[in-house]
Amino acid sequence: MANADLSAEPLLREGIAKSAVIERGGARLGLIGLTPVDNPDLASPGPNIVFTDPVTAVQAEIDRLAADGIDKIILLSHSGHDHDLRIAAETTGLDVIVGGHSHTLLSNSVEGAAGPYPTMVGQTAIVQAYGYGKYLGELTVTFDDAGVVTAAMGEPILLDATIAEDAETRARIADLAQPLDEIRQKVVAEAAEPIEGDRSICRVMECAMGNLVAEAMLDRVRAQGISIAIQNGGGLRASIEAGPVTMGDVLTVLPFQNTLSTFYVPGRTVIEALENGLSQVEEGAGRFPQVAGLRFTWAPGAEPGARIRSVEVIENGDWAPIDPDRTYGLVSNNYVRNGGDGYRMFLDAQNVYDFGPDLADVTAEFLAANAPYRPVTDGRIATAEWEQAR
Repeated sequence: MANADLSAEPLLREGIAKSAVIERGGARLGLIGLTPVDNPDLASPGPNIVFTDPVTAVQAEIDRLAADGIDKIILLSHSGHDHDLRIAAETTGLDVIVGGHSHTLLSNSVEGAAGPYPTMVGQTAIVQAYGYGKYLGELTVTFDDAGVVTAAMGEPILLDATIAEDAETRARIADLAQPLDEIRQKVVAEAAEPIEGDRSICRVMECAMGNLVAEAMLDRVRAQGISIAIQNGGGLRASIEAGPVTMGDVLTVLPFQNTLSTFYVPGRTVIEALENGLSQVEEGAGRFPQVAGLRFTWAPGAEPGARIRSVEVIENGDWAPIDPDRTYGLVSNNYVRNGGDGYRMFLDAQNVYDFGPDLADVTAEFLAANAPYRPVTDGRIATAEWEQAR
């Protein structure tokens, strides 16, 4: 992890390297690791790790490796294709970037690919092969005696039924899966219709899966005085088909073992949280807010941070405008409550309890209690026209 300053984190600073050197075919290869600079929003790294600019971090490690006589240098970059293009353009001495994170498909033959495989920026070959194990990237690089790339050719291999499975690996997976199969295959509910949870929907607008999970959270803790639920769209990883719903289905939707968090914040903080959730819709970011006990209208054309047009909450059975000065009880998952996906405004919440039940269990129990579950979208998240002030 070249761009992580671990000096203030004693549990990690001695155990994680910025790069490694391996030998293959008699050649020494330098492998540099890179992680997203916005990791504090994407994960839960804690307060002691600082993520630095990728260009500066990568160039420093290239220079260190070169000083050690390494002239074939590969960057393993889980930072997204746009960052890879910038790194290739703004560094010197980097031969190959193997990218990830943005799930970009580079290909010389697949229609709609984002660019050729590899994409050359100067002397740097950039590859990325989509995601979810659909492709296996394969790249052949030729170096001259000075370690300069003279040729780079390849293409992602589609892992379809024509690719034979490895019998030994398949048997090992089956063996390891046995203790979990009973849990995964247990039918917990029935879905009357498909429950939409695709990332292309749940990260940009109200979605049925978001409503299900938010309502399940709120139902679980409403008796504790909690009235609002917020679930990040990026925490929803799949849809559920109509018919019997297994625990495996629910765990596929909610795989992170997040727990319920309850806490109290003023109404203005709720509005700030919604603005954060709407601030990166154009990028398909996972922070988009799916909600229960609350409805809001927003303007997609407005500037990030100024997109909310109205927010209402339930009071005495009716919808009423949120009061910025009033304190409200919220429930979310512990990732969001601890500042994940940019929700840092919740770090200062009051009466916090982060150790509730697993969100997947809560959702499964809610589905069971409402079986056959009929998915709902009711306009709780609406868009408004926006005009720039003149």
